[in-house]
Amino acid sequence: MRRKPPRVSIGLPVYNGENFVEDAIRSILAEYYSNIELIISDNASTDRTEEICRDYAARDGRIRYLRNERNLGAAPNYNRTFHEARGEYFRWAAHDDMTEPEFLARCVEALDSDPSVVLAHTRVRIVDQRGNKVEDYDYRPNTSAPDPCKRFFDLLFVKNNCFEFFGLNRRDVLAQTQLHGTYPVGDRVTLSELAFRGRFFEHPEPLFLSREHPDRSVRRHVSQQERAAWFDASRANAITFPEWRAFWEYCKAIDRSPLSARDKTRCYLYMVKWLRHYRKRMRRDVYVACLDMASRRLGSRIAGPLWDLADRLGLTEEDI
Repeated sequence: MRRKPPRVSIGLPVYNGENFVEDAIRSILAEYYSNIELIISDNASTDRTEEICRDYAARDGRIRYLRNERNLGAAPNYNRTFHEARGEYFRWAAHDDMTEPEFLARCVEALDSDPSVVLAHTRVRIVDQRGNKVEDYDYRPNTSAPDPCKRFFDLLFVKNNCFEFFGLNRRDVLAQTQLHGTYPVGDRVTLSELAFRGRFFEHPEPLFLSREHPDRSVRRHVSQQERAAWFDASRANAITFPEWRAFWEYCKAIDRSPLSARDKTRCYLYMVKWLRHYRKRMRRDVYVACLDMASRRLGSRIAGPLWDLADRLGLTEEDI
């Protein structure tokens, strides 16, 4: 007899995560809300990740372990876990983060009690490599506002680390989005698409534990060009314009949203403000792409001095 699908699906994408993936799995299995499935998608890891995950899958029937034949890039691996999900609710889990045992219960309660909420999450505690508290995170856009344009504006301009991305979603609403875009800030665009469709709920306790460590993707892949290749392995040698891609994807998200024509116009105007706000980064995109093309066409002997000049002018600095 076919088993009834679980209520909650959790997608855990991982690549060479032997240092922390066991902690992540343990914290998920320890959740008080137990009607779950855990879908682990291994992006062709070369360390002990496969051994660790297969061991847990053999011991707990709620775990499904999948392995890609090659590294697809982070975004396709994230999206594979969603496509395998069967639950009414879905969340992504990073291999180096953890949750307190009450996390899912509080998020499920919020989604069950209010149909206008499309994503439920909690406040965040930053922990170190050993899981010890560093600080409580306190940058929060107003994603619970009734006005979808206000929610979008705050996601664009209020400083935040995008932790809401690891909250619990209504799977049918998340399916209306692009899922995780194969480019830097793809997670932020996904959150914007969700915000166009409903409010977010934040539980006031810090039940999500984000681990700060030197091997985090944002530490290992500093430039937007490096991150573009990390998100999509097929773009590893491509000349990219990450900031311009972000602008275009935000605009496309507005276009396919269910907003009224008036509200879409408001959001497009926010994107004009976004262009002005990040104009130095947009310029940098063009400079770096031109230097990259020069390197490929002219060779390092000629292109090298151009890169040196760009460095002296600050044109290749990430914070431009």
